[in-house]
Amino acid sequence: MAGHLRRTTGPAPSYPGKCSRIHGHRWDVEVCLKGTELSATGMLVDFHDLKQAVNQTIAVYDHSLLNDLPEFSQENLNPTAENLARQIFLEVKGALEFERNICLAWVKVYESPDAWAIYGEDL
Repeated sequence: MAGHLRRTTGPAPSYPGKCSRIHGHRWDVEVCLKGTELSATGMLVDFHDLKQAVNQTIAVYDHSLLNDLPEFSQENLNPTAENLARQIFLEVKGALEFERNICLAWVKVYESPDAWAIYGEDL
């Protein structure tokens, strides 16, 4: 399952480079589930439900100054791909109720086609 954040902005204040200034990204987000048992219809999960959970989660970040969102401001976190992947992972995990033996494996956030970060609890 993939999702797209059209545009976000934010400085990384503690980063010693040009990213310490306000700048923008078009993030791509991938979500991976894992499981050992398929449903009677041959699915691990209904993609409609997964897509709804992912889109609800990333809608908060779309066209936002990430530094102003509580997820980043309260923890004084830099809005890095790593921190965004972790936050999306935690929110999607909390939004989905899995049946059978299914779990959220990881979330991958692309800052660009060749720069990305993966977050998962069992990696």
